[in-house]
Parts: sequence; structure tokens; C-alpha cells
Amino acid sequence: MSHTKVGSGDTATSTVNATIIDVTEDDFDTAVVSTSHATPVLVDIGADWCAPCRVLGPLLSRLNAAYAGAFILANVDADENMRIAGRHKVRGFPTVIAYSRGVEVDRFHSAQTEGFLRKFIDGVLEKHDAQQGLSE
Repeated sequence: MSHTKVGSGDTATSTVNATIIDVTEDDFDTAVVSTSHATPVLVDIGADWCAPCRVLGPLLSRLNAAYAGAFILANVDADENMRIAGRHKVRGFPTVIAYSRGVEVDRFHSAQTEGFLRKFIDGVLEKHDAQQGLSE
């Protein structure tokens, strides 16, 4: 596993075309909103004390590797970045928000099955591709 710097000092973890970043309030707009113009970003907002978050996180990481760079997984620690959770009107953890072309395109909350996650990711990728056609 290799680590590379992205944005304003965040560390990205890269495993076979997988990209996972930790995002803070300071670099959210650059690391998520701006980046999503080129590649969809799934923002996983959770907390260490949240049991469903501890189930969902590793599954999203595995799927990030399986999708080989088709999306970026951005982890947000809600306890350290409460403004991000507030800005997105998060009501419970975990909450996953999909960004594409600079805007939120979908979201879900709570731990989900791998089948649900694959359908969610496929839908986000389809929306991203469809938006590209509109912007050309």
C-alpha cells in the first residue's frame, strides 16, 4: 500500500488503482467538490464510536479497490469535522453522499449490503457519465 499527498496535505491510500482519502473541513471543497468534476467522489461521513460505520467502511474500501479507480472514497470523521455533517444535514451515521460534476447526486445512510452498495455505485457512475454528455 502506498501513500501519496493530495489536496492540502491529506493522505491518499492507493492499492491497485484504489483511491481513498481523508477529508477535513479545510479541504472539502477542493478534495471533494472540485475533484468530482473528473471522478465521482463518495463521501463516507462517520465516527470511530459508530458500530455501523465500522462495518460499512471496510466494505466501501474493498469496493473502491474492486472498481479500480472509478470513484474516490473520501472519509470524513464527523467528530473532527462537524461542519461538514451540518452542511449536509446529516441525521445519522454512517451517511454516504455521492458527488459528481461538483454537486451531490445521491446519498444513503446506515450500513448496507454489498449488493445495495454496488447498485448505488453503478448508479452514481451512470449519472456521472450522463452528466458528461450534457456538458459537451
